[in-house]
Amino acid sequence: MTEKKKVLVLFDIDGTLTPSRKTLTEDMDNFITELQTKVDVGVVGGSDLPKQKEQLGENATTRFKYSFSENGVIAFEEGKLISKSSITDKLGEEKLQKFLNFCLHYIADFELPVKRGTFIEFRNGMINISLIGRNCSYEERLQYVELEKEGQFRQKFVKILQEKFSEYGLVFSIGGQISIDVFPQGWSKEYCLQFVNNKGYDEIHFFGDKTYKGGNDYEIFIHEETIGHTVTCPEDTVKICKELFF
Repeated sequence: MTEKKKVLVLFDIDGTLTPSRKTLTEDMDNFITELQTKVDVGVVGGSDLPKQKEQLGENATTRFKYSFSENGVIAFEEGKLISKSSITDKLGEEKLQKFLNFCLHYIADFELPVKRGTFIEFRNGMINISLIGRNCSYEERLQYVELEKEGQFRQKFVKILQEKFSEYGLVFSIGGQISIDVFPQGWSKEYCLQFVNNKGYDEIHFFGDKTYKGGNDYEIFIHEETIGHTVTCPEDTVKICKELFF
């Protein structure tokens, strides 16, 4: 009899387990419960822990074997905090302020039909930038998405940031529908792998929707220690998982 493989499945959240910025559906919640009888399950998102809990439930850190927020800078294993790092310590205040001031000036001069609050969100492991503002309504978010298809707003801003701050060792990653994630080199979602690659897994699978180069799932998707899967929506995630693990 062939020995059963020890498998870990890591999921991105937005667009993979939930619609962007929406909560976990009852069907998906039930599916994850069933999947956990087959394999170990972890989540790795770019958002901070409070937002992760909004989407996955207050038990987000205990619901899964591993829970990684801010790409794994905040790391939980079986409900226990195992690591916490800070971008402030990594960059230093002088560089940080130069970067933030440049972004604020750029956003102030950028024209959109609507602009809302929280254009820069400072997190432990990254800086999240939004030209429209994270306080936009769902309808305003969708309007922005349509405008950006032609305007390529974030792509153009990322190119400017890459040129202006080329010596800072930063990665600029387009995440979700309205944001740019900024973090030190090596602090993308691959950061979380250091906490699982010595746990004896035969396979580590990753599921994400932004797996293209420049997307915030790209680095972990192509990593030599993972088997990457590109999905288009939560239903697609379920379909592929059933084909692989059931």
